[in-house]
Amino acid sequence: MGLDISVITDNYDNLLSGEYMDNLKSNHQLHGLSRTFCNFMCRKNVVDHIAELDQIGEITNVDVSVFYDMEAYPDDEGLEFFLETAENEEERGQIVASAEADKQKVSGNIDLILNTVATIINRLTPIDNLPAILLPTEFDSLNNAVYFTDFKKDKVESYTRNNFGQDLRNFKQFLEYAKNTGATTVWFTYN
Repeated sequence: MGLDISVITDNYDNLLSGEYMDNLKSNHQLHGLSRTFCNFMCRKNVVDHIAELDQIGEITNVDVSVFYDMEAYPDDEGLEFFLETAENEEERGQIVASAEADKQKVSGNIDLILNTVATIINRLTPIDNLPAILLPTEFDSLNNAVYFTDFKKDKVESYTRNNFGQDLRNFKQFLEYAKNTGATTVWFTYN
């Protein structure tokens, strides 16, 4: 087992209607993000060089900080843990204020995220050899030569092993689906 990443929305319960759940396997194929994408999002905390997400931002001239903002969105379980372990009311107040600020930062962000993902896709599509442009790494947990190759092609039949291009296209398709069902805010969760 490994760590997975999911995109959550402000209407997530409604989004996962009976019809969506009846076709869960095919919907995961269309909307699922791979474990490698999960690792990709976490690279900033594990490498000494510029994380690949930030490199992608530089290559495409796109502000990728919006993805980091999505990571900071507090989930109820994590917030509850921090509140229970707070030493006093002042610390609890700071935790609540910080959580509210993180929520406000992403409130109503679906169009911003959809435009950001679409722009990255459009700007990376003409690049033939993305792995050669990325900085070499001694900690290659993404398997850069495989994950970033063939950006325009969906390489596998299972969303769990997507390449980078397929992950971004799945992300975009999920955002479009979510927006069409009334979602206005999206964030990441890890499980």
